[in-house]
Amino acid sequence: MDRCELSDEELVQEVLNGNVDSFAEIVRRYQRKIVNMGMMFFRNRDDAWDFAQDVFLRAYEGLSTYKGKSKFYFWIYRIAYNHGINSTKGKVIPESLIEHMWEGDSPDERYEREEMRIALSKAITSLPIHYRVCVDLHFFYNLSYVEISKITGYPVNTVKSNVFRAKQVLRDALKELNVGDV
Repeated sequence: MDRCELSDEELVQEVLNGNVDSFAEIVRRYQRKIVNMGMMFFRNRDDAWDFAQDVFLRAYEGLSTYKGKSKFYFWIYRIAYNHGINSTKGKVIPESLIEHMWEGDSPDERYEREEMRIALSKAITSLPIHYRVCVDLHFFYNLSYVEISKITGYPVNTVKSNVFRAKQVLRDALKELNVGDV
């Protein structure tokens, strides 16, 4: 059977049974998402790639601790999340939030967009880390509250509360900065 057809759990078992080449398939499956998570933490492509390498090394070294009680991607995202938090000491600015701004063609629209980007960046920077991470994972990784809970270790209601409060803080900060209609 081709490795591409194996489940994550089957690949893990192959690696644990000595077929270390099967780990390359795990890396192939998750590399883009882990690098993107690295971008959330570091906002720099080179640092994001270094982050991904560290995450995969940690995952490989700790593979025997994966027991299959939850989906593999929760397990590896949890490693990535913890490594990102520890590496940045809580200085996360989810660049993906800023990248999702609307596009405008006129000079006025470009100016307004840049003003909004600057204001949003300032507002995001002011968010506590637990709000920032929940907002980014929910809106830009399209993860459910339950999935975010499994990755961050926060209770589901805390995740919901963090997202709700972060949206309030961002809305208030943008109103205070008199940026457009929010």
